[in-house]
Amino acid sequence: MHDSARTIEARVERFTREHLRPALYRRRAPLDVSAWDVPGEPVPFAEAVRQQFTPVKPGVAWGRPWGTTWLHVTGEVPDGWGGPDVVREIVVDLGFSAAHPGFQAEGLVFRPDGEIVKGIEPLNDAVAVTGPVELFIEAASNPDVSHGRPTPMGDRATAGHEPLYTLRGIDLVERDLTVHHLLHDIRTLSGLMRELDPALPRRASILRALESMCDAVDPDDVAGTAAEGRASLAGVLASPACPSAHRVVAVGHAHIDSAWLWPVRETIRKCARTFANVLALMEEHPDFVFACSSAQQYSWMKEHYPALFERIRARVAEGRFVPVGGMWVESDTNMPGGEALVRQFVHGKGFFAREFGVEPDEVWLPDSFGYTAALPQIARAAGSHSFLTQKISWSETNRMPHHTFWWEGIDGSRVFTHFPPVDTYNSDLSGADLARAQRQYAENGLSDVSLVPFGFGDGGGGPTRDMLEAAARTRDLEGSPRVSLGTPRSFFDAALAGHPAPATWSGELYLELHRGTYTTQARTKQGNRRSEHLLREAELWWATAAWRGLGSYPYEELDAVWRTVLLQQFHDILPGSSIAWVHQEAERNYALAGVALTTLIDQAQKLLAGPGSSGVVFNAAPVPAAGVPPLGAAVAAAPGWVSPADGSVLDNGLVRVVLDDAGLLVSFVFEGRELVPEGEAGALLQVFRDIPNRWDAWDIDAHYQRHVTELRSADAVTAEADAIVVRRSYRDSTFVQTFRLAEGATRLDVETRADWHETQKLLKLSFPLAVHADRATSEIQFGHVHRPTHANTSWDSARFETVAHRWVHVGEPGFGAVVANDSTYGHDVTRRWTAGGATFTQVRQSLLRAPRYPDPHADQGVHVLRSAVGPAPTVLEALASGYQINLPTRTVPGGAPVQPLLTVASPAVIVEAVKLAEDRSGDLVVRLYEARGARTTTRVAVSEPYGRAWTTDLLERPPTGPPVQASSWSAGEPIEITFRPFEIVTLRVSR
Repeated sequence: MHDSARTIEARVERFTREHLRPALYRRRAPLDVSAWDVPGEPVPFAEAVRQQFTPVKPGVAWGRPWGTTWLHVTGEVPDGWGGPDVVREIVVDLGFSAAHPGFQAEGLVFRPDGEIVKGIEPLNDAVAVTGPVELFIEAASNPDVSHGRPTPMGDRATAGHEPLYTLRGIDLVERDLTVHHLLHDIRTLSGLMRELDPALPRRASILRALESMCDAVDPDDVAGTAAEGRASLAGVLASPACPSAHRVVAVGHAHIDSAWLWPVRETIRKCARTFANVLALMEEHPDFVFACSSAQQYSWMKEHYPALFERIRARVAEGRFVPVGGMWVESDTNMPGGEALVRQFVHGKGFFAREFGVEPDEVWLPDSFGYTAALPQIARAAGSHSFLTQKISWSETNRMPHHTFWWEGIDGSRVFTHFPPVDTYNSDLSGADLARAQRQYAENGLSDVSLVPFGFGDGGGGPTRDMLEAAARTRDLEGSPRVSLGTPRSFFDAALAGHPAPATWSGELYLELHRGTYTTQARTKQGNRRSEHLLREAELWWATAAWRGLGSYPYEELDAVWRTVLLQQFHDILPGSSIAWVHQEAERNYALAGVALTTLIDQAQKLLAGPGSSGVVFNAAPVPAAGVPPLGAAVAAAPGWVSPADGSVLDNGLVRVVLDDAGLLVSFVFEGRELVPEGEAGALLQVFRDIPNRWDAWDIDAHYQRHVTELRSADAVTAEADAIVVRRSYRDSTFVQTFRLAEGATRLDVETRADWHETQKLLKLSFPLAVHADRATSEIQFGHVHRPTHANTSWDSARFETVAHRWVHVGEPGFGAVVANDSTYGHDVTRRWTAGGATFTQVRQSLLRAPRYPDPHADQGVHVLRSAVGPAPTVLEALASGYQINLPTRTVPGGAPVQPLLTVASPAVIVEAVKLAEDRSGDLVVRLYEARGARTTTRVAVSEPYGRAWTTDLLERPPTGPPVQASSWSAGEPIEITFRPFEIVTLRVSR
């Protein structure tokens, strides 16, 4: 009579836990350990080993938050150790908890000569040794702040000094290889069995084999009988997969956030630990390959761990350590400007080409919070053809209908895209993960292959030998997908070959979650926006000066700022979802960048303006401003502001604006058309309850809309010089709104100065507009997207908070309005009704939040945010407002106007960047795009003599195919370019 299946499973589980796992190490001996606690920030190995180390024993408390303790480990191999079928190694327990591995203490092991051996993490805790032991371990006492609750640990000033960990021991052990392999046989078969239908014979055969294993192994002599246990499982392990089994390409990976619940300096060390583990694993497993994105992380290794970097370089040359992604970091893609996303590839691919002679073909962004519809064109124009993401599986309302598909951008460009059905980028290749990949694959029946990134991320140590054991056993195993180790390129080649006609998804990949990341940590976002525009100005004016022989282009200074800005566009920095330390550092970096760039701009403009005392007004925008042509300067006075009439009216002859006694915008008339709906109030501050269901800094949940306080009363409304100033208060916060109208302008400028001291609140600025619009048009990189203002479908209703760059436009035939900003990204746009039943469109900017985790003081303090509202019949007028508010004119003393270095005939073609070539040849590089969404032919005129002009890809190379078409012009020829809708063109011009 046989036992029940449940009884057998219980027996196997207990037998494994109580008898097999304890037998993994035949012998164990403690080693001698001494320690030195670093008094401040981490120090290099050479400095650490010169210090005085003090003996310590297991049980000692160590490690203040964010501290570093160096351990010196010594010992001899006891007599009588050794023999066949054993491996000698050191096992380190720094006081690890059962929590996930990347969020606690970690260590990096060195030999006495300073050579890095490998990293130490909770699930990667062993170091192989052969003779007498002498090692140094740099142990990091990083606090675990992953629990989702407010914590002082994210700020060095409040983290405290008490030890976080208890050293449990550092022992020399002998690992029994037969027991090791038996445990992995059991893990693979048990994991597979749990995923199989109980009615399947295969499940029963595995269960009986496991039962036989328990009978075969003597609990009193596990080492002597483990081979018999393996023999009892050999038959079920040898049964091959069926011909139609799903195929999995398992790619070694370790997703390491470049900052998140730890500072950037700790990311550098996390990378060193993980990469050292990977290199050690490659020595043991010749078929193991590892894919790693982010040129920044390789650059850190080159700077801080040069010997380790050279070992990486050698493995890259072998094709086993594989650079992927081609970007400087795995950036957010919603908020970086168009040129910044381009530079992610310029700097990322440039680094990989210089250092390794390779160019990644795929974009690798598994964890970013949604993906702009501009990305397919940017990727293709940068030479990439494939795209991988995972995060879109987190959407809370609608399930993405595809896993392998073409993704089409706003210009029609497509990239071959994979969204792994395993639903994780940190797989351990367990039976559960593999079964999920097979079960959820949306293209089952059309395609039979998916990718599984495996390895512990975020400092967990990356792939492990246990995962490779799992991969080996599931290479061809009945009931399981077939697993093969491979590279991203091998996967994409196989996927495209096996699925020649994938479906197409058009437009943005909107993540129905983490909508708060468009708003959280406003200072970080403001720093990014400001830095992007300062970089544009510095490059433009220095390119103009250099081409006119007035100075040398500051390549190094500009590159250094770009690298800082690109790093801080990482998808947990710019979105505002990191600890306080990260954002404090980001704000300091932006301030330094601002000083450096402002200095460069001043220097270039003084060279261009020449001697004299007249006011030379510079306009870096691609649209006219203050009577100054785009990209040029004029000797003129910048227009002034209109003084308020009787304290409530601003009127410049084009626009008449009226504020009521409470300082609310109640009328905006342009050419006889009223922009404010009857009975509504514009520039209205609204405070909402903002308590997300799960992730504070990340999420704005739909229920926020049900709890609002409108700030309709004023503490004071005064006319001050050329502005109407309104002061308001709410609980512990105060607000000063300043309304200005410029001479000759059709837009009203609204400055909101908030001294913000709320908790779990969301501040919005509302603009009700007397426009009947069924869709809103929002600026994205190199163009715009249309989104419904209604919620007819679940997809529409889930998109209740959206991202826009410099402007949002709503319109009806013959009329429209723009709401622009200088640093705000989060918006909601909806259709509303007046008390009389008339429809209007409400555009609201999300100005500030106040989440408690992971930074309990996020967004507290003073902020100055600028907005503008006005009529805009077309998107080109909206675009002009967006550029003008972000690129205000600058006036410097000088004697002459500055002719633009280039001019574009069509107002629909926008100059996004003017710079000198990356190869430092002195060639001029101009980035242009078609902004209206229509085919356009235009002429580009260069004001300086040139030898040749030609189009390139984004990396400034000759184009090789769609979407970049090759064109060239010789000296004296007019440069005439035809753009398809939203096309990006890179024009290169030689002297």
